[in-house]
Amino acid sequence: MATRNRMPPWHENFKAPSGRELLIRPIRPEDGPPLQGAFALFGPEEVRDKFLQSVESLSDETAQRLTHPNPKTEIALVAAEPLPPGEAVVGAVARASIISGTRDAEYAILVSRFLAGQGLGRQLMRKLVKWARGKYLDRLYGDIAQDNEPMLQLAASLGFKQVPHPTGAPGLVRMVLELAT
Repeated sequence: MATRNRMPPWHENFKAPSGRELLIRPIRPEDGPPLQGAFALFGPEEVRDKFLQSVESLSDETAQRLTHPNPKTEIALVAAEPLPPGEAVVGAVARASIISGTRDAEYAILVSRFLAGQGLGRQLMRKLVKWARGKYLDRLYGDIAQDNEPMLQLAASLGFKQVPHPTGAPGLVRMVLELAT
């Protein structure tokens, strides 16, 4: 009798063109310390693009918030070595969160410079879009540094449209995907 090798929801094996195998899965509380330890693997440009400032380390508070998403309003995924949570090095984090009182969600993706350019950001973005559609949201958006050309191109290739940033923040653009269409 054949058994099916079924993975839990939101889990996916990802093989990069480099041959590196990763497991995309929901973040777990045990990922906090490895995520903090791997933070140095994210280059200054990647960190600046996500945090919009230079950040040397991931605070305990931020790690706690990232590793304990509210399942009703947030999703946080990691791309990590195929080892148990808490032991696996985390190479990417993707998060989407519903904005309270709206039918919109904001996303952020951070990929290690060692994994950049291998399709991992695209796969993570697809999963965030799938989650947002499953929540019947109207829009998914992200704020991106104007000089982060790879992320701008990735978002545009998936149907996101560039709109002026609502705060007029210099050097920042908003990429929006209309989900209701």
